Amino acid sequence: MNFTKTTEQASKYEHLEKMSVTDLLTNINNEDKTVPLAVEKALPQIEKLVTEIVSKMKQGGRLFYIGAGTSGRLGIVDASECPPTFGVPFDLVIGIIAGGDTAIRKAVEFAEDDREQAWKDLQQWNINENDVVVGIAASGTTPYVIGGLEMCNQNNISTGSISCNAESPLSKTANFPIDVVVGPEFVTGSSRMKAGTAQKLVLNMISTATMIQLGKVKGNKMVDMQLSNTKLIDRGTRMIMEEIPVSYEEANQLLNTHGSVRSAVDFYNNNKYK
Repeated sequence: MNFTKTTEQASKYEHLEKMSVTDLLTNINNEDKTVPLAVEKALPQIEKLVTEIVSKMKQGGRLFYIGAGTSGRLGIVDASECPPTFGVPFDLVIGIIAGGDTAIRKAVEFAEDDREQAWKDLQQWNINENDVVVGIAASGTTPYVIGGLEMCNQNNISTGSISCNAESPLSKTANFPIDVVVGPEFVTGSSRMKAGTAQKLVLNMISTATMIQLGKVKGNKMVDMQLSNTKLIDRGTRMIMEEIPVSYEEANQLLNTHGSVRSAVDFYNNNKYK
């Protein structure tokens, strides 16, 4: 391969096993501090992908993440957090991992090396031209992810990627590549560290910016969040009190009756003069 695989380069630290706990934590933290700066350099690429996702979702499309290992797990985490945070259907943002759901907790040997499986996995969801598929791979070389994006390209489905190696094969495959080059890891080759952190930051940006653009946030509040526990019900109740002149008890009743902050406030505003 004629590109620099920085995620596999040797750590700039030696003899880790001889370091004190304080030194280990300090050095890891120092490396972690560099990650947001690497993400900042990729903001123009992230913007292009988010713009494409928003456009497709307005046409009824969905967002898919595909990845293997840590990258696949991070995609699943981001996808699974969208319904409770923004009140969207569970199948609007979908995370798929090489090896299937079993691989979330236990590595499935050689699953990432199957170049054809990602497309088969996507077809289970009746993938179509309105959707966007984002391949996640720190190395930018994972066959499962690259093969999936290649098939999407052949079927006129928009593709994005998140890699931590510039000009990787994955980046060259995607229509909207994102390269966050974080450099060598503290533990050589352990891309669950800085690379994983970088991917998580980018995924946060993609899903959050997309949902805001789609109107799922009002002001700075999650007005469509699912009321799945006592903490969120209390938060929603207080959000209603900030929007309209009602007591805690009245706000709580409105929330329980109408199911979301947005619906409760809209109902009040539409009926207060009747």
